[in-house]
Amino acid sequence: MCGIAGFISFDGLPEGAAAIATSMRDVLTHRGPDEAGLHCDQFAALAHRRLSIVDLGNGQQPMCNEDGSVWVVFNGEIYNHAEIRRRLESLGHRYRTQSDTETIIHAYEQWGDDCVRDFRGMFAFVIWDSRAGRVLLVRDRLGVKPLFYHLDGSTLVFGSELKALLQHPAVRREWDPEAIDAFLAFQYIPSPVSIYRHIAKLPAAHMLVVEGGHARLRRYWTLPFDGDAWTDTEPVLLDRLEEVVTESVELRLMSDVPLGAFLSGGIDSSLVVAVMARLNRGRVVTTSVGFDEHAYNELQHARIVATHLGTEQHEHVVSPRVADLLPRLAWHFDEPFADSSMVPTYYVSEAARRHVTVALSGDGGDELWAGYARHRVELWEARVREGLGAPAARAAGLMGRYLPLRMKGVRSLRHLALTPADACARKHAYSFFEDGDRAALYTPAFAAETRDADPFRGFRAAYEDCPSPDALDRALYVDANTYLIDDIMTKVDRTSMAVSLEAREPLLDHRLLEFAARVPGALKVRQGQGKYLLRRLLERYVPAPIVNRPKHGFEAPIGYWLRTALKPLAGDLFFDGRMRNRGLLDVTAVERIWREHQSGAKDHRHRLWSLLMLELWFRECAEGTMTRRRAAEVAA
Repeated sequence: MCGIAGFISFDGLPEGAAAIATSMRDVLTHRGPDEAGLHCDQFAALAHRRLSIVDLGNGQQPMCNEDGSVWVVFNGEIYNHAEIRRRLESLGHRYRTQSDTETIIHAYEQWGDDCVRDFRGMFAFVIWDSRAGRVLLVRDRLGVKPLFYHLDGSTLVFGSELKALLQHPAVRREWDPEAIDAFLAFQYIPSPVSIYRHIAKLPAAHMLVVEGGHARLRRYWTLPFDGDAWTDTEPVLLDRLEEVVTESVELRLMSDVPLGAFLSGGIDSSLVVAVMARLNRGRVVTTSVGFDEHAYNELQHARIVATHLGTEQHEHVVSPRVADLLPRLAWHFDEPFADSSMVPTYYVSEAARRHVTVALSGDGGDELWAGYARHRVELWEARVREGLGAPAARAAGLMGRYLPLRMKGVRSLRHLALTPADACARKHAYSFFEDGDRAALYTPAFAAETRDADPFRGFRAAYEDCPSPDALDRALYVDANTYLIDDIMTKVDRTSMAVSLEAREPLLDHRLLEFAARVPGALKVRQGQGKYLLRRLLERYVPAPIVNRPKHGFEAPIGYWLRTALKPLAGDLFFDGRMRNRGLLDVTAVERIWREHQSGAKDHRHRLWSLLMLELWFRECAEGTMTRRRAAEVAA
C-alpha cells in the first residue's frame, strides 16, 4: 500500500519541479512511511511513498522498464500478479524483482491499455510512456484505491489524496458549492466531482488517457446485472459461492509482512475469518473494538466467533478522545465526510496495526447481497407499483404527502409518487438533510448558488444504466456504483492509511461480484431478511446464533457524544462567528437543531455530525490554517 503523486507537463517541467513533487509526495508520508521515491525527466515528475508489503528488498518506485522509457507509480496490490507474470515470461519478458509493480509495466508493454483486463486486486496507478508522450491513469473496478487529478491545458497533476494535489501551485483551492450541497444530502461527495472545482476523482473502473493534447476517459468494466438469473439450485449455488469466496480470500493472503483480519462478529467479517482459518495458514490474528458505551459494544459477538475458530483474538474497548480525533480525521479525508462509522473504523485500524501490517475486512457484503433495509423497501415499493399499476401507485404516493413522516411506512408511500429511479436515489439521503431541510439551512446567497444543484443525478443515472429490469438488481447496482465507492471505500482507505495499515476486501473481488450480480434475488432476500446465501454459507463455519442475530452496523454513539464529549467543540465551531461570517449556512437554523438535539426534543445526530465535519473541513483544509501543521504531526 502506498501513496502516489506527481505531474506531467507536455510543455516541459517548470523550474523547481523536483521540489514541488517532493512536497506532494511527503504530505502522503502516512500512506507509505517505509520508503520515498522520485523520478524527474524533461516532462514528468513522479513521486511515491511506500508501505512495504511484497518483495521488501526490491519493488522501489517509481519503477521503469529495461530502457527507462516507461515509468509507473502504483498504489495497491495485484493479487494474481504471479499468474500474469508466468504468462508474460512465456512471451519473452524478463523480470528484475518479485514485485507486482513490475508486472504492471510488462503487462502495459505487452497489451497496452488492455493490461488492466486480467488484474485482480485494488489499484490506482499512473503510467508515463515517454516514447509515445502519453499518460495512463487507472483506478480499480470498485474504487478501493483513490486517485484524484487536475487537468488544465498541457499540465496533468495527480495524487492519492487531495492534499497532495494542493501542493502544486497550478491547483487552486476553490471549493464547489454544489459539492457541499451533495455532501449535506449524503454525508459524502459522489464521484466524479471533488470538493474542489478544479480537481476530479477518477471514477472506479475507469481509465484516463492523456496524449496529443487530448484526454479520453473510458470505462473498462461494469457489473453484469443483466436480469438473466441463474436457474441452478440453491445447493449448487451455495457450493459455487464457497469456491469463489475461498479463492478470493486465498488470493489476499499474499504478503511478506504480518497479516490478520478485522472481526466484528457480524456475517461478513466472520465469513472472511472463517475461510482464513480453514485455509490453515497458521493461526489467524483478529482484532475487534467496542466502545465503552454498552449499546455500542459488540465484543461478545466477536469473541464467540474467535473462540469457535481458534483465532489469536485482540480486543480493545475504546474510550475515545473524539474531540481530539475528529480534526485529525478531517485532515485525512481532505473533503467533507461524515459517515460516523469512520470513528470505529479508525480505532479498529489503529488497534490492528499494533499486531499486523495487513488486515482483511468484511466490507462489501451488504451492497451486493442486499444487506440494507433500503433494499427490502425497494422490493416492497416495486411490488406495490406492480400490484396497483402506475397511475394508482402514483395517486397513493401523492396522498402520502398529507400524512406525517413519523408514521411508519409514510416515506415509502410517498416514494410511489416518484419515478422508481428517483425513489431509489432518495433512499440514500434518508435521515440526513433532505431537499427541504437543506433549503431551510442555507443563507439566501448560498441557496442561489446551489439553486440548480441536483445531487441525485448520478444515482438516477446508475439506476437507469442497469441492464436488468429487476428492482432489487437495480438498487444493488446503484449501491455498487455510488455509496460503496464514495462512502465505504473512502472510509476504509483513509482510516487505515491514517495509521499505515493495508486493508484488503476479499468480498469485493470482481469475480465474486460478477457471481453475486447473477444470483437470483430470492437467494439474497428471503422472509424479509437480506444476505440469505451468505448466511447459509456462514452456517457451515460458525454457530447459528451469530448467523441469525439482527444486523448491527459499525456505529458510533454520536448522538450521546454531541451532548457530552463533543458539546464544547461543536458549540465553539458552530457559534464562534466563523460559520456565520462564511455566509453559507443560516446560523439561526443551526441553533434551532442544536437546541432540539440538546434538549432531547428531536434526534438530529446525523445532521449535526455532518455540520460538525463540514466546519472542521473548512478549518483544517479549505482555509489552509491547519494543513502544514497537521502534516508535520502525522509524519511525526
